[in-house]
Amino acid sequence: MIQHTIENHTCIITISNPPANTWTPESLNALQALTEQLNADKSVYAAVISGQGEKFFSAGADLKRFEGDKVAARTFISAFGAAFEAWMNARFVTIAAINGYAMGGGLECALACDMRIAEAHAQMALPEPAVGLLPAGCGTQNLPWLVGEGWAKRMILTNERINAETALRIGLVEEVVEKGKSLAAAKAMAERVAGLSPKAVEFCKSLIHNARNGVPRRAGLSLERERFMDLFDFEDQAEGVKAFLEKRKPNWKNA
Repeated sequence: MIQHTIENHTCIITISNPPANTWTPESLNALQALTEQLNADKSVYAAVISGQGEKFFSAGADLKRFEGDKVAARTFISAFGAAFEAWMNARFVTIAAINGYAMGGGLECALACDMRIAEAHAQMALPEPAVGLLPAGCGTQNLPWLVGEGWAKRMILTNERINAETALRIGLVEEVVEKGKSLAAAKAMAERVAGLSPKAVEFCKSLIHNARNGVPRRAGLSLERERFMDLFDFEDQAEGVKAFLEKRKPNWKNA
C-alpha cells in the first residue's frame, strides 16, 4: 500500500508493503489516483516517494499475484503502466528517495521520477529477464534516457546490479547520501522547488519532456517561446518580478 502526508507544499509518499515494499495492482491504482488528486491540488509543488524501513525502497512487483495467470498479468502490467506514466507526467516535481534496494518495478518507480537521491547502501537492478519477464513499467524506455543505451543494455540484458556510487557515475541518480539521509535530502530539494514559480516549473518540466516524447527540436523551440509568453497570463509572473525588484521572497499562489 502507499501512505502519504502533506508538509507545506510537498507530498511525502511512503511505499508500505513489508517486508520488501512490493507493488500490487491495488497500490499502483492508489498511486495513480493520488497523482490525479495532487495534480488538482494547486498548493502541492513537489512530491517525495520513499520506501518504508531501512532495507527496501521497493523490490518491484509481487510476482505471486500473477504466477501462471495471463489475465492477472495483463491487469497487473496495465496498472504499472498507467500509474508510472501518470507519475512521470505529473504537474508537480517528483523526487525518489532511494533508501535501499530498488529492484524491477521499484527501480522503474524511481525512473519515473524527475530526480533521484540514493543512500550509499542502495542497490539497483532491472532483473525481470532472469524470471522470464521484462521491465514493462516504462523501464525499457526511461532507463536509456538517463544512462544511455549501453548501460541500459548492460543492466537489463546481463542482469547487472549496480550500487549507489555507480548509479551516480552513470547518471541514474543525481545525488548519493549517507544511510538514513535520503528522505531529508529529498525534502530539502523539494523545498528549493517550492521557492520557484509553480507555473514556471510546470511549464519547464513539460518542455524538458518534449524531447523524450518525440517532439521535433524546431517545434520544441517554438513551444519554449510560447510558454514564456503564456506565463504573462498568470499572477505569479508579475509577483516574481515585483519581488525581485523589491528584494524580497515572492509569495507564489500558483495562479
